[in-house]
Amino acid sequence: MLPLTTAYPALQSLRALLSGFAQIFLQQHPGCGLLVLLAILVGAPDLLAGALLGGLTSTLVAQRRGYPPADIAIGLYGYNGILLGLLLSLKLPWTPLLPVLIVTSAGLSSLLLAPWMQRMRQQGWLPAFTFPFVLLGWLLLALTAQLQWPTDTPPAPPGMPELNAPQLLLAVLRGLGQVIFLDSPLAGLCLLLGLHLADGRAAFWALLGSSGGLALAITQGWPDEGALAGLFGYNASLAAIALAQVHRNPLAPAAGILLALILQPGFSAVGLPALTMPFILTCWLIRAGAQSWQRAVKDSTPTG
Repeated sequence: MLPLTTAYPALQSLRALLSGFAQIFLQQHPGCGLLVLLAILVGAPDLLAGALLGGLTSTLVAQRRGYPPADIAIGLYGYNGILLGLLLSLKLPWTPLLPVLIVTSAGLSSLLLAPWMQRMRQQGWLPAFTFPFVLLGWLLLALTAQLQWPTDTPPAPPGMPELNAPQLLLAVLRGLGQVIFLDSPLAGLCLLLGLHLADGRAAFWALLGSSGGLALAITQGWPDEGALAGLFGYNASLAAIALAQVHRNPLAPAAGILLALILQPGFSAVGLPALTMPFILTCWLIRAGAQSWQRAVKDSTPTG
């Protein structure tokens, strides 16, 4: 009898696509990916087509280039394309140019990721995470600004609600949604359920990261509208999830939350959209610091 993935290639491709949606949150559970899809459908259905086009393109390019099937199957060549599709659909109106930009950038994300992953495994490079998305996202946003293409501007937020427990809870859920540019608490709840389905520990740290971002924003007097929209929680959530996967000691993800929150405002200061770069830098810095500490301990240990 043929294996399921051989007998049903369409099912295999669907599983890889759903895993790509889950990999945005560093998971590889197709059920989690399905709930991420549902979150987009609930929170911003107009972004769904771009996300699907980006994920399909980046996965197809990886297949055509002959990249490792195991990596493709768990969604590692899907998530950067999905994020680029979401970003471009958010920033640009649907014109014939938009799908061209999504397909081109999503394909490039796979071409950038493959050599990085090879060097990570062979030479010990730091993980790429969402760096292809960030790099291409910065270039595309700069290009649209230079060419003065029309961009979709979100409506102005309503008057600030009172800071009470229900509003704070909704803001924490929005912090999860902002990972994929969603400002809907219901979408954030879908994402939390997806994370819990894949890994309950990841769901816990994601909540803690978003809560930490909200708490720091309020105590530091950062803009209340940004805090309640979850804009200060999503990088901290991603950093906490990533570090909790590698370090069983809770100090590492807790430090990641704090460092991501410290780094994020710096991007606004230099005029760059943060996207997920604070999360990436946080993980790189903590991993590099841990490796340096291990080398120092090893060098100081007497031999013989």
